[in-house]
Amino acid sequence: MANKTLFQTVAGAILPKTDVRNEAGGPAFALPPRHALAQYAVTGCLNSTFYAGAEAQLERILALAGQVDPAFVAKTAIYCRTRGYMKDTPALLCAALATLDVPILETVFDRVIDDGRTLRNFVQIIRSGVTGRKSLGSAPRRLVRRWLERRDDEGVFRASVGQSPSLADVVKMVHPRPANAQREALYGWLIGRTHDGALLPPLVRQFEAFKSGHIKTVPDVPFQMLTALDLDRAGWLAVAENASWQTTRMNLNTFARHGVFDDKDLTRRIAYRLRDPQKVRRARCFPYQLLTAFHAADQAVPATVRDALQDAMEIATENVPAIDGQVFVCPDVSGSMQSPVTGHRAGSTTKTRCIDVAALVAASVLRKNPMAEVIAFSDNVVPCDPNTRDSVMTNAQKLASLPSGGTNCSAPLAHLNKVRAVGDLVIVVSDNMSWVDSNGGGRSTATMAEWSAFRARNPRARLVCLDIQPSATTQAAERGDILNVGGFSDAVFEIVSAFAQGNLRPGHWVEQIDQIEL
Repeated sequence: MANKTLFQTVAGAILPKTDVRNEAGGPAFALPPRHALAQYAVTGCLNSTFYAGAEAQLERILALAGQVDPAFVAKTAIYCRTRGYMKDTPALLCAALATLDVPILETVFDRVIDDGRTLRNFVQIIRSGVTGRKSLGSAPRRLVRRWLERRDDEGVFRASVGQSPSLADVVKMVHPRPANAQREALYGWLIGRTHDGALLPPLVRQFEAFKSGHIKTVPDVPFQMLTALDLDRAGWLAVAENASWQTTRMNLNTFARHGVFDDKDLTRRIAYRLRDPQKVRRARCFPYQLLTAFHAADQAVPATVRDALQDAMEIATENVPAIDGQVFVCPDVSGSMQSPVTGHRAGSTTKTRCIDVAALVAASVLRKNPMAEVIAFSDNVVPCDPNTRDSVMTNAQKLASLPSGGTNCSAPLAHLNKVRAVGDLVIVVSDNMSWVDSNGGGRSTATMAEWSAFRARNPRARLVCLDIQPSATTQAAERGDILNVGGFSDAVFEIVSAFAQGNLRPGHWVEQIDQIEL
């Protein structure tokens, strides 16, 4: 009899062979460089995660950027800034382009470097030398000067929040030419040089007068400029009245401590601001950031404000597709998913874990697809019973509290095959570091083996593997019925919806990025 290990059945032979080990040691498929770069761009926050250190992520992103066409690097930078809402990685990709292809950098610079923080990030990264330059050089310096010139005086003033480097440091580096006396005074004020205070922009004069005590009216300046000042209750009421949507979300407990919510009319306006659909969309907020705000809000924050966060969540997840047919959504609740979703950063590590994001995705899909079935997993399937009538927030909290274990990405598919389930779409939300099922797929992965069995029974079914951590591997090789996508903004829901409807061309997610026009 022939060796069964060497000569498998035809069904097993058509499965793709694994070509790499993932960070957990399990067999996996290597993502092509373009796909791997996109994956790192929308999930890598350049902080240490459960499996990848910050330095390793940095080296990996730069290596991948050097392996693909500079135009794709630029398109990825645009995508992860405008659709993935990332801050650090887009600046890193632009810094890489300063070495790889300056003309392309000039084309995309203003679309990616669109606020003061990303500008400061870009300058910091360039000057660090990690991308091959030790100074800005003529082209990047010209782009930074152009960035400053294209903003009005108030825009430059508002962008001056932040350090390391500060905007003042940036101005000193690039030596912009002031177009008029007012801009000259503003640059002088920024860098601490002698200037004519009477020529400063009105908002800067108001801020200086408020700091010196000459006026009592709190100026409409960035929140960070006011936090170090000694404000009375009236001052805090004015700050809360003028706060942006993001500032409001991030400082609810601060407002409570300073008596803001004692004012019932202002409390009502704050709640309205938080649930305002246009403001929610304009803020480009991650749904998980709303979950974080909801968790963090203490009892001093009125119920009407906390309820407004739940309303905002419904808006932030409105791109979740309503899908014809049976949907199974499978959140990974394993031990590695307990790590912070944006990695560890000294002094500013988020309390929101990967498992919270996975649970949020599952709860969001269930909200739009009440007949969907949620199958949580770690070593094996973990029993759960979310209520379709509950809010996204409530179900996310329930799912995130499930017991954890090892990572077995094939477990939910094996369960579906065991019960001979019929379905149209399976969504697995994981960090993709499967290792418990290392020997379950023969020469392929157990996930591919179980998916092939599921699809043999459901020939029109599709599989989505949503990865929320930086990685260059997957458990399910990309093909017509399999989508690998990364990220945790609501943009992924649009991709999943298009895929479920059969509207993506071969290449799926990467093709979507490649269609961006430079």
